[in-house]
Amino acid sequence: MMLSTFKGWFPNYIKVAELGCSSGQNTFLAMSEIINTINVLCQQSNQNPPEIDCCLNDLPENDFNTTFKLVPFFKKELLMTNQASCFVNGTPGSFYSRLFSRNSLHFVHSSYSLHWLSMVPEKLENDTENVYISNSSPQSAYKAYLNQFQRDFTMFLTLRSEEMVSNGRMVLTFNGRNTFNSDPLYRDCCHFWTLLSNSLCDLVFEGLVSESELGAFNVPFYDPNEQELKEVIQNQGFFEINDLETHGFDLSHSKRDNEEDN
Repeated sequence: MMLSTFKGWFPNYIKVAELGCSSGQNTFLAMSEIINTINVLCQQSNQNPPEIDCCLNDLPENDFNTTFKLVPFFKKELLMTNQASCFVNGTPGSFYSRLFSRNSLHFVHSSYSLHWLSMVPEKLENDTENVYISNSSPQSAYKAYLNQFQRDFTMFLTLRSEEMVSNGRMVLTFNGRNTFNSDPLYRDCCHFWTLLSNSLCDLVFEGLVSESELGAFNVPFYDPNEQELKEVIQNQGFFEINDLETHGFDLSHSKRDNEEDN
């Protein structure tokens, strides 16, 4: 999904943020693509490439040391294909808080991070055998998770609207669910949480985990559908949706593999 304030121009300096960068070589995949795209656009328009400030963000517990050790290799590869000057820095902290100075970011990218909530929703009742929403969960569990997602995503958009320049862009990728099934408890993309819940229930049955421990464990995760995303963005009001795409994942292959393994 691409969000923007309005269509703009190409500056001489670009500040790019990768939110939820994690660690390791995959950290630089998106940055490499962004820089290559900028370089191609500059060549097509016969412009000098801008200086690019690459800000890598994740929680303070992230292994930034491993990431920084890979910076020389990242820059070496860029020099082989690009003319743009690139400067890499780390920005530890939650993206549900202010991270950058006001009106400084030109482009924000986040991939498979924003479905993680800032906290487990409060008042999760009568759902002690599930670590996440399932077909057996009460409607109150769905509403609690949805409310927490709405608060968190609204906060995320509000904070980024303060940090971004007026012609900024965001590209956000979510782990979401489709809108074809009207049942809010149906989870077509979160079968792994059901497997985890079943495994923990087995441990409770074997006496290795207490019922109270299982009942107190829930994951801070929410898989929004397209309509839920649009509603938050429209209600928050600072961004426009330039493009929204959904890509399905064929679960039949994984199910078939599991059946063959059994």
